[in-house]
Amino acid sequence: MGASALPPLLVAAVLMAATAAMTVEDSAPDNIQPLSTLNLSAAQVAMDSSSAIHASPDVLGKDGEDSAWVTVNFTTPSPSSDHWIGLFSPADLTSGIGSSKVAGEGDGPAALPVAPIKYKLGNSEPNFLRTGGGNTSFLVINQRSDYAFGLFAGGKDNPKLLAVSNKISFANPKAPVFPRLSQGKQWDEMAVTWTSGYTMDEAYPFVEWRMKGEETSKRTPAGTLTFTRGHLCGDPARGQGYRDPGFIHTAFLKDLWPNREYSYQIGHELQDGTVAWGKAATFRASPYPGQASLQRVVVFGDMGLGAMDGSSELQGFQPGAQVTTDRLVKDLPNYDAVFHIGDLSYANGFLAQWDQFTAQIEPIASKVPYMVASGNHERTYMDTGGFYNGNDSHGECGVPAETYFYVPAAAHRGKFWYAADYGMFRFCVGDTEHDWRPGTEQHAFLDACFAGADRKHQPWLVFLAHRPLGYSSNDFYAEEGSFAEPMGRALQPLWQRHRVDLAIYGHVHNYERTCPVYENTCTVKGKDKQSSYAGAMGGTIHVVAGTGGAKLRSYAGGAWPQWSVARNESFGYVKLTASDHSSMRFEFIHSDDGAVHDAFTITRDYKDIMACAVDSCAPHTLAN
Repeated sequence: MGASALPPLLVAAVLMAATAAMTVEDSAPDNIQPLSTLNLSAAQVAMDSSSAIHASPDVLGKDGEDSAWVTVNFTTPSPSSDHWIGLFSPADLTSGIGSSKVAGEGDGPAALPVAPIKYKLGNSEPNFLRTGGGNTSFLVINQRSDYAFGLFAGGKDNPKLLAVSNKISFANPKAPVFPRLSQGKQWDEMAVTWTSGYTMDEAYPFVEWRMKGEETSKRTPAGTLTFTRGHLCGDPARGQGYRDPGFIHTAFLKDLWPNREYSYQIGHELQDGTVAWGKAATFRASPYPGQASLQRVVVFGDMGLGAMDGSSELQGFQPGAQVTTDRLVKDLPNYDAVFHIGDLSYANGFLAQWDQFTAQIEPIASKVPYMVASGNHERTYMDTGGFYNGNDSHGECGVPAETYFYVPAAAHRGKFWYAADYGMFRFCVGDTEHDWRPGTEQHAFLDACFAGADRKHQPWLVFLAHRPLGYSSNDFYAEEGSFAEPMGRALQPLWQRHRVDLAIYGHVHNYERTCPVYENTCTVKGKDKQSSYAGAMGGTIHVVAGTGGAKLRSYAGGAWPQWSVARNESFGYVKLTASDHSSMRFEFIHSDDGAVHDAFTITRDYKDIMACAVDSCAPHTLAN
């Protein structure tokens, strides 16, 4: 579906937020969440009987849909570029502000209780400034409560609530929504996770599923998790950004047959025996570890939210998120699994955005495993046991990401490192927000994960993590004099000893690929030899692919480091393809046109993997 013209109120807000986000990002690696630019603590009720706002339809999802387009009509007698429209849920948005005041009778009580889910600027409607009226469309998803739209004056700095719309709601606000797949701890398990408004006392969550060709289905019960303000670490996540997350359910479908197609449907059995069903979908089970078949895996980081309805000035915050999502949906028949390596939703403490993100990726994540890694915008918060002491998560401290998404973590999801086998690939996923250096629990895990790959049968060994622990000539790393995350290369001895083929990172919002490299030196020399590798490589190829959608960044000025062989400042994703044990193809694909803009192949035999390179073999004797 295409987006309708932006509402007048939202357009102005969007443009202002986009400008602010771009300005800040040009001077710092962090983005600014547009919702944080709304000065909600200064909000006042100034109800104006000559202003009005109305939403239709008032009942959504009558046929079980989990999203719907809502038309919003609005009018005010003195239009300006400072008007905006916000979508709020729950619908009683004035309850935390106090009793309403009539415009012109003095200031109303201050502070909105919660942030809007999304907003638009009034002058996004072309005729608003001339006529004082307009209409726009919002894409609304089922988030377990009712909704209302507010019409505001005063801009983002001094919001004044002029009018509140009628309430709208979904036919079943508690319905199970947005299924997302991930691999379980065993290769023949698939975890199905979804969100609903049902407590365990109200209804039993389950997945009904069967293998293609089978006549009977089986049901697998799901576990249920949630979190509260008390689980979070600071504002805005604990304050105006907080929203009840509902209940997150996960069921494990086990003993799957390799490469077989399965159908499934999420549901909740109510106390009276009836079932509230969610969407039905299909997936293909993973191949057996080491199995030779066509295997295609997508990797990227740093996507965030798109906005099909043009809301919340996301075009300035995450200008490529919708483009990448749309490309991945279109290309779905051509890959088998996704690894989104950190900086997932960029909710930055505004928790309603997590529902929005799971809705955005549902067309992908309901059909192929959508594996995630922890990034700074998910986890980093001061004095919470992480490796970094900033506030990039804006109070979330990992809780929403670790609850909304299942990963097969070795211990628990608070320690976000894990192994994933997909046929001839082994992926070892690190957590750069926790210490990875020698002597730590994570270092021991990574050592064991790399060592656990039987390279006869799983020749393609890949390390994934959010922050670049290897090589990146991004501008802020150049300023630090590190060309990588400080202390990141403490893992180089592991990569070399275990002959890791690829290390792929996000965090930096551009694309860059190195030669096979060890200790800052190319082990395959020559720019003309970097598109096809044959035999032993002698080092690891490092790739930065934080190109999922967040605003792109530039590279360091001056000459390229000798290890940097390919760069591309575009939105896109990496695709790995293997069909046998001796060859693997790597591609960087642009989101906008689906074209391949960088590629190489690796061709080799098992003996090439085992061949000794610098520091890759233990000391040995030449005696025979």
